[in-house]
Amino acid sequence: MSTLKAPSRWDIGFTLVLLVSLLSLSVYFFGEDSSLGPNQIVLTFVAAVVAIIGIKNGLCWQDIEQTIISSVSAALMAALILLSVGGLIGSWILSGTVPSMIYYGGLLLSPEYFYVAGCLLCALVSFCVGSSWTTVGTIGVGVMGTAVSMDLPIDITAGAIISGSYFGDKMSPMSDTTNLAPAVTGTDLFTHIRSMMWTTLPSMFITLVIFTVLGLNYQPPATAVDSALFSAGLAETFTINGFMLLPVAFVVFLAMKKVPALPTVLAGTIVGCVFALLFQGPVIIQFVDDSSLNTFEAMVKGTWTVLFDGYESHTGDSKIDSLLSRGGMFSMLHTLWLIIAAMSFGGMMEKTGMLQKLVRGLLAMSVSSAALVAKTIVSCIGVNAIASDQYISIVMPGRMYSEEYKKRGIRPEILSRVLEDGGTITSPLIPWNTCGAFLAGTLGVATLTYLPYCFFNLINPVMSIVLAYLGIGMGAGAGAGVVTGVAAQANEQADTASHANKPAAAGLAENS
Repeated sequence: MSTLKAPSRWDIGFTLVLLVSLLSLSVYFFGEDSSLGPNQIVLTFVAAVVAIIGIKNGLCWQDIEQTIISSVSAALMAALILLSVGGLIGSWILSGTVPSMIYYGGLLLSPEYFYVAGCLLCALVSFCVGSSWTTVGTIGVGVMGTAVSMDLPIDITAGAIISGSYFGDKMSPMSDTTNLAPAVTGTDLFTHIRSMMWTTLPSMFITLVIFTVLGLNYQPPATAVDSALFSAGLAETFTINGFMLLPVAFVVFLAMKKVPALPTVLAGTIVGCVFALLFQGPVIIQFVDDSSLNTFEAMVKGTWTVLFDGYESHTGDSKIDSLLSRGGMFSMLHTLWLIIAAMSFGGMMEKTGMLQKLVRGLLAMSVSSAALVAKTIVSCIGVNAIASDQYISIVMPGRMYSEEYKKRGIRPEILSRVLEDGGTITSPLIPWNTCGAFLAGTLGVATLTYLPYCFFNLINPVMSIVLAYLGIGMGAGAGAGVVTGVAAQANEQADTASHANKPAAAGLAENS
């Protein structure tokens, strides 16, 4: 193994300037389509530049090759779940599950309270299943469809879905990030959750108020489609009834039983295919549109096709066709490409020592406990952007700031809370982060488009910093203490997670 010199300030500065400049150009030239290829090129190119800097500092090609392999391998589970979600969406459209969710959502939800109701629904489901990704890929898709049927802005709707999903995930004892953060810092799970209430509950309250105000003040456009006519159009094409919602209940049940994300999504996809074959025969035959096939062959081909190529609607209603023509594993390939490029770049930044030096540099600038909290949050956001994975954004700053928090007498549950406020919550706001890429691909809304409306995700880090400067909640869970054995176990888990690059691998089990 070659001897590696520490990166210089010029190495780090040049890399960051190059990254920010090229990503800015990508957005300038390609706008919302920047994640469909341009950002991937940027990340791949800058990863190559970092590799060259690494070679200058003592790395050999074998080091670089192994780093890339390890980083991409760590994201393999996330990639498999991502592809499975594409198949799930296609099968649930064909089975009538998504159309039924849209149909009943339009009947039950009023436009005035749609955003706040959608946010609360996603929060409840995410809290129960402990996974924002599972919530967005199931309930979130239905909420988005209902918004389209009511002519509500999809960017605000996506913000409501993500806000609710990440609140529930963050506060759920079944969430992996909610368990990871206290393990890294050496506190216990429920002390960590109690500590998070100081910043999370006020942030969610403000978020719900904002969504309520937006809903009450929304004026539908003059060209708004009649929701009743939209629902009638769905009913004319698909068999719609409450029974079609059973695949959703099945997936939620598996998630609550703590079945891992990949088998849960695959099982939901299989159930969707079975429902399509049993109840949507005419829809499948119309979808295949091949007179050379008999009924059985058309049914098999249609169900097979939606899994890889998604569903394509031809009802004649442009709104319905635009909404339902989606899904399939193929639709996730751009997102998968983005994850591979981002993880390669993040792995090279970590291998060359640039990421660690950036975090330590921020630590050196902290002069007060409140400033330390602010720097921790900034570090988590920075690691989210550079390493492209929320798990690394929890593990790395957690390990590096842990001793400083102890020296200042700040309890470990404060650090674990801050790691979630800065790491978990901001991951969906970065287009090339695994979370941002997944959400954009699943909801069909670009990250930078929904970002201004993810009020919970934007407010929570700010709330954490403000309360730290006000000295509020800095003594939460004072009676918890830290057991030496627990702390040692947490450090061991953190080492394992860091070396195995577990963050990305768990990526989707997540999300959180």
